[in-house]
Amino acid sequence: MTDAPLPLLPDAPALIAGFGRVTLLLPDGEIATLPTSAVGARLRELAPPLVVHAPNVRRRLGAARLQMFDLLELFAFVCPAQSAAPTPRGLALALGLDAPTTPENAAVLLPEIALHLLQRLGRDTARHRREAAGVAALMGRAGWNWAPFVLTALGAPPDLAPHLDALRVWKRLPEWDEAGPPVPPASHPVSSVDARARLAELLGSASEQRPGQADYASAVTAAFAPRESQGAPHVVLAEAGTGTGKTLGYIAPASLWAERNKAPVWIATYTKHLQRQVQAELVRLEPDAARRRRRVVIRKGRENYLCLLNLEDVVGNVGMQGAAVPLGLIARWALATEDGDLQGGDLPGWFAELFDNALLASLADRRGECIHSTCPHWRRCFVEHTVRRAQHADLVVANHALVMAQAAWGGIDDASVPTRYVFDEGHQLFDAADSAFSVELSGLETAELRRWLLGAEGGRSRARGLKRRMEEITANRPELLTPLEAALQAARSLPGAGWQARLLDSRPDLMGDDPVIDNPTEAFLAASYHQVLGRAAENDSNPSLECDLYPVSSDLTDAGETLRRALARLAAPIATLEKRLADRLEDEAEELDSATRQRLESAVRSLKRRVREPLSAWESMLRTLSEDQPPPGTRPDHVMWLALERREGRVMDVGLHRHWLDPTVPFVATLAAPAHGMLITSATLRDTMEDAEAAWHVAEERTGAVHLPAPAIRAVVTSPFDYARQTRCFVINDLRSEEIGQLAAAYRELFKAAGGGALGLFTAISRLRAVYARIAPDLEAAGIPLYAQHVDVMDNATLVDVFRTEPDSCLLGTDAMRDGVDVPGSSLRLVVFEKIPWARPTILHRERRAHLSGGRPGAYDDAEVRRRLRQAFGRLIRRADDRGVFILLDRRAPSRLLDAFPEGVAVTRLGMADAIAETRAFLAD
Repeated sequence: MTDAPLPLLPDAPALIAGFGRVTLLLPDGEIATLPTSAVGARLRELAPPLVVHAPNVRRRLGAARLQMFDLLELFAFVCPAQSAAPTPRGLALALGLDAPTTPENAAVLLPEIALHLLQRLGRDTARHRREAAGVAALMGRAGWNWAPFVLTALGAPPDLAPHLDALRVWKRLPEWDEAGPPVPPASHPVSSVDARARLAELLGSASEQRPGQADYASAVTAAFAPRESQGAPHVVLAEAGTGTGKTLGYIAPASLWAERNKAPVWIATYTKHLQRQVQAELVRLEPDAARRRRRVVIRKGRENYLCLLNLEDVVGNVGMQGAAVPLGLIARWALATEDGDLQGGDLPGWFAELFDNALLASLADRRGECIHSTCPHWRRCFVEHTVRRAQHADLVVANHALVMAQAAWGGIDDASVPTRYVFDEGHQLFDAADSAFSVELSGLETAELRRWLLGAEGGRSRARGLKRRMEEITANRPELLTPLEAALQAARSLPGAGWQARLLDSRPDLMGDDPVIDNPTEAFLAASYHQVLGRAAENDSNPSLECDLYPVSSDLTDAGETLRRALARLAAPIATLEKRLADRLEDEAEELDSATRQRLESAVRSLKRRVREPLSAWESMLRTLSEDQPPPGTRPDHVMWLALERREGRVMDVGLHRHWLDPTVPFVATLAAPAHGMLITSATLRDTMEDAEAAWHVAEERTGAVHLPAPAIRAVVTSPFDYARQTRCFVINDLRSEEIGQLAAAYRELFKAAGGGALGLFTAISRLRAVYARIAPDLEAAGIPLYAQHVDVMDNATLVDVFRTEPDSCLLGTDAMRDGVDVPGSSLRLVVFEKIPWARPTILHRERRAHLSGGRPGAYDDAEVRRRLRQAFGRLIRRADDRGVFILLDRRAPSRLLDAFPEGVAVTRLGMADAIAETRAFLAD
């Protein structure tokens, strides 16, 4: 192949944006440091600058329209399906270059990164260069700054004619081949000896040997024993202290069981980060990438994957407009990706931040609109590839929500129901079940169902309605078209476009002689809206309002009954259509070809899951409005309330919510009881109460094990870390943390004392933002970059990647971030918690506190706080050589909560000045 011409670089400055100051590498080689206020005038004299993560740079500069050469865009083009933290250091590490240590070094590095990436393009094969040139030409016509330089590097003419074929990647993707159905699993056990041997094989002779890890692998083999009686699975509750190595500890017996019994084990996690962590550990199980792809599958819901039909629609409508730039990068990625996962897969998390978030959402399957085998791209579909691989894999790594949905539906995507599960992050099982088995009769949910049924009703949306999705199987069949048309007519009782604005104009007396709203669902939403406004306590700091359902207002009762009848009129033709489609599968069994049969099965499944089951749940909720109010003090099965979500004076959503009081009841009924074996594991399964038996009972209640006929098998492996030596834990006793000035000063000085590497956790977004604004300039001047959730234009996963990559940076986040941060080494050496993380006082929490506390409501709250503190503390020490300090800035912290931390941790109450000195000395030693 002929080498491409040497690539050219833009004659542009390189820009590093700090807080309040900017470092510029000028085209003549001069390095200038300017205040942010002066940089705008200087940049107007120069070409658009080289930057990393243009949206975040624009935010820091306050220059929303400034043109830039973003190196992340070039990286995404040259290295599709590869990841890098979105900083100069992150790109340098991803490309094997020397990482910068100062803003000046970083500025000098940016042109080097650009040259390195362009030279990579020139070294590609001739075929790949032609394909890349076609995409670059299309992006260049849409205004992509990098296009001329990319085309030069590829050896293509600068005036190469663009064509949309460059984006039609579905034509070049491989098709999947149908395989036979999976065989029934056998029931061969896994012995403790075999589990230990497999673990040793995974670790290899060079790895650190941890006796506790082998003990853990041995203990959890009980979850893989043959089941003795129906409805009585072997459930193992295994608490493994931080650093035990539980991931490889359960992979060892799980992989053995899968190999011996020819059936997959499903591993469920709660966070995407842990899903990636498990995936990384599985390289030890199967180093060969091709064989690992057959043995291990990552599964997520359909909404996470690129839909090729949606991509075709968007490409067909894009022409040469600006959307061609992100679509060109998506096209490059689609041909390189392992599984087409748009969310947390090999598409970098910062991609959506560079462009319109709505674009990625439009490229995924939205809420069950997939037409399955009717789709022309079905045999190339990323989801269908993944589903079929999962049926014959050894290990399937999914998330709690997908696994619970699969169990509730009796199988998902034509996959058989697994018999063996591992639930990592088992302390989150209660919350995951709460989300999976709850029901909302809200404006957003009902409007989404209308969209699913009727499709786009004006505007520029390309959403298909049910009639269009089913046209191939309903054409010329009046027995199917009649109920379909009736259902579509009845669907107009669901809320139409603009329903939120109409709520604001509605009157409380909705059922008067001249009602403002005549749509049954909108009338119900308006009645809910007015009951919430009438009864909820206003809270300016919280735009979300809620109130008890009972006693139900007369307007809400009447509107609810009207809506119930309207939903019944929709449910009846849907049920008829579903039955007649199912009848075809039986009556025409000899005539149906495979494709038609698959379309019919898909349609029946979609109608049941997407329409009939939600309508049934909503109707049952509405019936309760006319029933007698439950007597005070009785324990309900469900908790119901009304909620209103607002943002900047606008209604976002309103409706009726129903949650199980104890969501582990449906979890056990649909998933645990039918299973043969289940491992539930975490570092924080039990509460740290003195009574060990009571602590285990709490764990069994939170995981649902208490509802099973056979008692759970308990296992504990303590952490191998020497917490007395490796950690310090302080509670500040002289700080008024409610005073934002004192709070900000505390974070600033503690972060400086640690030299960075600090995570600050908050219980309120407003306080996080206020502290960030006050401390960022001083930390920047001290050489400590500060990043913050809800401030920086980055999602949580990207922020954590940046924090992990930049060893002296600091990160502010809400308490909800504590489970997602796994940063070994000195990149995390200090955790500062703003205050005791009490549970939010909602109606649902009130009812659970009253009925699930065993008569000790205070103990219920305390246990939740201790779990959160233990999880936050667990971020600090991830390796034997880590050292860390945990600080709670709450002088009112009750002593009874401070036994949340692992054995060996001594909690000291001291003043702010002493804490700063102790932190500096301990981390410097």
